[in-house]
Amino acid sequence: MILLLLLVAALLKDEIAHASVLPGIYFNKIFTDTVPVPRPDTSRPAFKRVKDSIPVKAVDTITLPDSLRRRADSTGLPQTDSTGRRLADTTVKPVRISKDSLTAPVYYKAQDSIVMFVKKKEFHLYNKADVKYEQTQLTGNTMDFNQATGILTSRMGIDTAGKPFEKAVLNDGSTSSEMDSVQYNFNSGKAMIYQTRAQYGEGYVNSRKVKKQPDNTVFGFRNGYTTCNLDTPHFAFRARKIKVIPDKLIVSGPANLEIEGIPTPLFIPFAIFPISHGQRTGLLPPQYVVNQQKGIGLENGGYYFGLGEYLDLTVRGDVYSYGSWGLTLSPTYRKRYKYNGGMNIAFANSKFGGDPQIKDEFTTSKDFRVSWSHSMDGKARPGTNFSASVNFGTTSYNQYNVTDAATRLNNNMSSSINYSKSWVGKPYNLTLAAGHNQNNSTRKMNINFPDASFNVNTLYPFQKKEMVGSPKWYEKIGISYNGLLRNNVSFVDSTFGTPAMFDNLQAGVQHQIPITLSIPVMRNLTLSPSINYTEKWYIRQQVLTWDPKNRNYDTTYNNGFFRSSAASTGASLATAIYGMYTFKNKNSKVAAVRHVMRPNIGISYSPDLASKDYYMVQSDTLGRMSRFSYYDGAPFGPSAAQTFAGLTFGIDNNLEMKVRSDKDTSGFRKIKLLDGFGITSSYNLVADSFNLAPFSLNARTNLFDKVNISFGGTIDPYQVDQYGYRIDKYAWKGEKFSIGRLTNANIALSTSFQSQDKKSKEKQKMKDELAEEEQTPDAMLQEQQRQAQMMRANPGDYVDFDIPWRLDLSYSLNYTRGRTADRLRDTTIFNQYLGFSGDFSLTPKWKIIMTSGFDFRLMQISYTNLTISRDLHCWQMSINLVPFGSYRQFSITINPKAGILRDLRVNRTRQFFDF
Repeated sequence: MILLLLLVAALLKDEIAHASVLPGIYFNKIFTDTVPVPRPDTSRPAFKRVKDSIPVKAVDTITLPDSLRRRADSTGLPQTDSTGRRLADTTVKPVRISKDSLTAPVYYKAQDSIVMFVKKKEFHLYNKADVKYEQTQLTGNTMDFNQATGILTSRMGIDTAGKPFEKAVLNDGSTSSEMDSVQYNFNSGKAMIYQTRAQYGEGYVNSRKVKKQPDNTVFGFRNGYTTCNLDTPHFAFRARKIKVIPDKLIVSGPANLEIEGIPTPLFIPFAIFPISHGQRTGLLPPQYVVNQQKGIGLENGGYYFGLGEYLDLTVRGDVYSYGSWGLTLSPTYRKRYKYNGGMNIAFANSKFGGDPQIKDEFTTSKDFRVSWSHSMDGKARPGTNFSASVNFGTTSYNQYNVTDAATRLNNNMSSSINYSKSWVGKPYNLTLAAGHNQNNSTRKMNINFPDASFNVNTLYPFQKKEMVGSPKWYEKIGISYNGLLRNNVSFVDSTFGTPAMFDNLQAGVQHQIPITLSIPVMRNLTLSPSINYTEKWYIRQQVLTWDPKNRNYDTTYNNGFFRSSAASTGASLATAIYGMYTFKNKNSKVAAVRHVMRPNIGISYSPDLASKDYYMVQSDTLGRMSRFSYYDGAPFGPSAAQTFAGLTFGIDNNLEMKVRSDKDTSGFRKIKLLDGFGITSSYNLVADSFNLAPFSLNARTNLFDKVNISFGGTIDPYQVDQYGYRIDKYAWKGEKFSIGRLTNANIALSTSFQSQDKKSKEKQKMKDELAEEEQTPDAMLQEQQRQAQMMRANPGDYVDFDIPWRLDLSYSLNYTRGRTADRLRDTTIFNQYLGFSGDFSLTPKWKIIMTSGFDFRLMQISYTNLTISRDLHCWQMSINLVPFGSYRQFSITINPKAGILRDLRVNRTRQFFDF
């Protein structure tokens, strides 16, 4: 191929071959030998070289249509046009095509010169020679071609100090090779390359000598395979012989791992490095670990099955010297523009504790965990959607088999499966769902299955089909329907699948029919009256009885069909009030402050339709009675037990400040001082006591776009007696003035700081490019979740060295006021927690990452994770340390960065559990 390229260069550059005195016709004869060469015409004057000759312009020719050409040919006369101009002869004549003909343009250049020797059939390109043909590019300091042997030679340059420069580089579009010199035979298609360095995917092959076959297969002698892109790599697998099959794999005989040029004791009998793209089946090498409770082990070894375009399966296993083992099956499936998902099924048999020599002292725990995620492309079936996020298992699985701090410290697991269907052009839709949640601390589980929801959108029965003018008030009356089916069961995980699990089964159906109306009263005032009817159907009643011996409740159930109903009507009025204060001083930094109040007031009435659903039961040893409902714990709970006729009211506030800014084009910038501050309550006009409901407070703001603050609390406006029971007397009517008792409150603050990212623009560009790829939002979310899980499990492997430092801070305070068990004194509980996480670079290659916190109530440091990461160019080292707590751990890992050698890692792990 390169021969053809160079021959075209010769044909196009024959006028610069000043070393020859032969006319051009002999020059072409020597290089092509495809047509007979006529003898020189001695009757014509001898050819004289002109230094700056002007090429003769080709004669214009005209091609006739086939019909005219046939008529001209039949006369036997020369073909001419209407003006008598002779036309070109279009008769096809046999032409002998040179074997050296090319199928595409050739681009070539040299910085110094191009010299040709016609008699020797050679030419040379000097200084930064560059030749391109189709997808192939060859560069070098000098290039020589000999037509007699058909060999092209390209060499690097040597400067006066004997140092090499401008190495020869061959790039065929998929593989790039760098070499000292190359000899390529165009006749056989073979090449001999010396001191070459070729890139295959993420890897590089350095060879002293290489034979390249016509099919691009490569045989190397004295080779080194590495993923380090330096001329002198940090590490390499040294092998005497190696074979490279392009776009498939690299195979070698016995190989030795060499680090920093020093051979190591690690030898392997053979090596296979895949370089093919896409899905491929193969082994997954295990990782060596040392676990204090389980012993020496191999983790995450297994096999990957590529089952086609739509399905694959990963099987991984763990085994330990004390007898523990684990097995994980991870199938994934996908269909472009339709759906995608994956499942993870894990089994673990853990043995820990005791003396390894005495088997009876070991404790065994058999656990499992199942997770499943499924997402559907919204465009696959418009109006239909199916999604799943399942995560359940035994409560002790995370305790014995997970080292990720975020997963281990999370005591809750939950699942949800949803199917929804909406009919185009119809006002109703259907949703089917199933879900579960469990607490790993209390070992209590709650399963909802099946749940169904059928909704009819708001209909306007009095509205005309064709609206003309402004609608009448009655045309705005809307009616809708919401139907819910719910089944749930609560149990301890040890009873899963047993008859005792179904003893607590609860099922119910709820019907709601709301009627609404919206009437604008004034410009900023809207009146919204409404009527709502709710009916609930149950299959079981719960009855509690006091057990004086054990001082607790006994629970029994009545099975059958039971109904409970409720109704309400009301109207609400809402508006917004704006206030603005403008600073008159033109030199003031603050231009104005705006305050927005959004008060709302409503009146509602709900009759007592559910008093029959309640009963009185003794609640303590003093003989006090408490009221309970037969439907406590039921899917929709009990209906209200008393008549309510009263007011609901509330107010929300917003505060903003406008300041002058030179950076903004408008000259001003808005700053939010208070995103919201509100208070809500209600007053029952017909209640015989406790008419005023507790006040609910909430506030939120974001100071300087940096500090997030949120607050919530509840104020009880009534006094209490000596035992802490409420009495029907307002707090501000006591001996000391008070607006009420703060029964609970919480406040949370969070902020984040970081230094400037050195490569922020490049990273943003990469994000934009990824966003442009054809991915559904669900697929993108699933990929982000997978990456986040990998980062949590291996924080040292995902370190951004471009950010010198980062700090995240959070603080939470929870206040609860209650009563002791004997009801004799108040109890006030403060829970305070300060959390922080961040990282900083000791040097451009050393990074320290830390996550920790402090619990002020327990006065102890919370779960702390310290990671030290070192960038070793082509390798990365991470040290992970959990210094104290119930789960202590130390691990050190060194592994290559390249994905192809990701499993080639050195790992040492020690874990210590306190049970």
